[in-house]
Amino acid sequence: MKRLFPVALVAVVAVIAAVYLFAGKSADQRKAQSQVKVAQADYVGAGQCAQCHQQQADDWRGSHHDLAMQHASDETILGDFGDSGFNYFGVESTFMLKDGKYIVRTDGPDGSLQDFEVKYAFGVEPLQQYLVELDGGRLQALHLAWDTRPEEQGGQRWFHLYPDQRIDHTDELHWTRLSQNWNYMCAECHSTNLKKNFDLADNRFDTTWSEIDVACEACHGPASNHLAWTKDGGARDVPNMGLEIVFDERRGAYWQFEGDSTIAMRNTPRTSVKEIETCARCHSRRSLLSEDYHHGKPFLDTHLPALLTDQLYHADGQIDDEVYVYGSFLQSKMFDKGVTCSDCHDPHSLQLRAPGNQVCLQCHQASAYDSQSHHFHPEGSVGSLCSECHMPPKNYMVIDPRHDHSFRVPRPDLSERLGTPNACNKCHADQTPAWASATLDQWYGENRKRDWHYGETLFAARHSLPNAGRELAALAASRKFPDIVRATAASALAGYQDPLTQTVLQPLLNDESARVRVAALESVEGIDAAQRWGMASPLLSDPVLAVRIEAARVLAGVDRATLAPVQAAALDAAIAEYVAAQKAAAEHPQSHINLGLLRVSLRDYQRAETDYRQALTLDPAYEAAYVNLSDLYRLQDDEEKAEQTLIEAQSALPGSAAVSHALGLHYVRAGQSTQAMSALARAVELAPDNLRYAYVYAVGLYDSGRESEAIDRLEQTHRAYPYDIDLLVALVSYTLATGDSRSALNYAEKLSQIEPRLGSAEQILERFSGTA
Repeated sequence: MKRLFPVALVAVVAVIAAVYLFAGKSADQRKAQSQVKVAQADYVGAGQCAQCHQQQADDWRGSHHDLAMQHASDETILGDFGDSGFNYFGVESTFMLKDGKYIVRTDGPDGSLQDFEVKYAFGVEPLQQYLVELDGGRLQALHLAWDTRPEEQGGQRWFHLYPDQRIDHTDELHWTRLSQNWNYMCAECHSTNLKKNFDLADNRFDTTWSEIDVACEACHGPASNHLAWTKDGGARDVPNMGLEIVFDERRGAYWQFEGDSTIAMRNTPRTSVKEIETCARCHSRRSLLSEDYHHGKPFLDTHLPALLTDQLYHADGQIDDEVYVYGSFLQSKMFDKGVTCSDCHDPHSLQLRAPGNQVCLQCHQASAYDSQSHHFHPEGSVGSLCSECHMPPKNYMVIDPRHDHSFRVPRPDLSERLGTPNACNKCHADQTPAWASATLDQWYGENRKRDWHYGETLFAARHSLPNAGRELAALAASRKFPDIVRATAASALAGYQDPLTQTVLQPLLNDESARVRVAALESVEGIDAAQRWGMASPLLSDPVLAVRIEAARVLAGVDRATLAPVQAAALDAAIAEYVAAQKAAAEHPQSHINLGLLRVSLRDYQRAETDYRQALTLDPAYEAAYVNLSDLYRLQDDEEKAEQTLIEAQSALPGSAAVSHALGLHYVRAGQSTQAMSALARAVELAPDNLRYAYVYAVGLYDSGRESEAIDRLEQTHRAYPYDIDLLVALVSYTLATGDSRSALNYAEKLSQIEPRLGSAEQILERFSGTA
């Protein structure tokens, strides 16, 4: 017998009326009406929507979307502004009311204590931040926030968002800096119809919105045409009733248990991701490509979501940094089987469809999963909650728990091999992953799921393990894995350029997933220019913006003399789109670095210099701008300017390892060995875990006649990076040259195991001894 779980449908009053209006119309009449020209839609406001959609409006009021941003007032400010204080590394901040205004006295842009008026309350639970207006139309999020939780849960207090780091006004994380700027970092996702309106010439914002919070049209799109359609009584046959997007993925869909299955399946496949991508616009870690957002258009036409990189995710894809939801959900079997966000969450109230485990029991049979025979924990305990084991939370912003949405089976065996977290040891922190694995064996038998996981390949790539390139190629090519995983593997192939891995790139460039195509282009960049053009040029006219502009970046340096006029025109058009994408975030220095790199590819060095200088105008302490500007001068054989730029950078950024390293390389080229070794040593001191810095410094030590120190440095670094080929090659060469044949043989054997194409250990030694 089938048990049906209908998908809840949102009732649209106007649709009901339309059924009767069109019932008696002829095909010719409907065709004539369908030719009515639809005007550009405008935003009308939630109040207009509520006239027909009262229940949805009532559900939305008081939700996190409704309270995403509010004007500062007695009703909206939750923090204690009764002359309360907070000390942070000696900075004594005070919160007070003056003349009816909410004032914070804290360290300002120059580090001195100043009074700032709170203009807006930002968020509501479990913390509330406060926005202060600085020059240039900038709204900045204070680093001091109010814990809105009840006192018995540790709340009702001021706290600092970086409690264990000393963040002063010179630090990029300080509340007055770009990383805490509302216009750039936050605005798009906390208001409706947000327009940044950044003026680069004046270096100021004139940011606007239609509604201060996340209202109806933030998700459903501008509704003026829909409103006109309803006022016409549905008389005009306009597409989608005048709406820009209709969320109908769940219409007519339901989840059913077939036969003895304990997990329900969707009765009809999900054929669209428009609802998921609408949510992803804000519930993802992504970069902006265009402010010209149109509801229902592909996500990658305006945004580029992050991959499973080591800065953001653990090797197995579990959340690490604050990545929100989209990237983890794409990895899940639930996404693969057709689940949408609103299957679990009410899209208006944002509450779960059912409390606790019941939301999971919509599709997972209670007798099989909501029982001690499955979770082996006391009923009602934390361990009996589906979400604690299958989507373990991690706190961000100190007190805000976010659940991993990859819905994975706990794998302490992967923790043993990869060092990744697992839900078992999250609670049982006093135990080891081996203990957790043994416990799971007792509960579920030794045949429980412990098969190969794609995280093992991503881990191999992150640590340069043997055969990582071939494993990445196989993972990227396989359609059995989520697109975000395949794209991550395709991107990582850039570090493994050999004939075998390159064979998979052409199919990846033709992949149906736009994200895979973008990632494959990253790896094509390292291929010979002529071959690169043949492989990548068709993507200059790809239907998705993110693909076109990446193709433009990769192909920009191709010799124009080899191109036909139509080919050059296609490249120029895509380059123009790339430039526009960078200007969409013109307030950030990195956009100008990206433009400078593009100009270098085009051999337009004068404009490249202007771009790098623009980056420094926006942020006089932006590391990449100095390093790239110095490289640009060196490219033009102006070593004096190259050196002067790095000296200026060292003054502006005395703690920058990258600047010290670049300065050291400059002195090496200039033959100034004493200054070179001092700068290279400083880089290693500032960034002791950086493999390249350590390697270059060791080579410098050896070339300076300090062979023993060089070998010691290489051996120390080799212990941290045991599979790095460059380190092993240097160790073979240096130990052999100093007469330590035993060590040389040992390193040659390791090198042969990692890269068999170099031959046996004996052949490697012969090559380095000069007898081959």
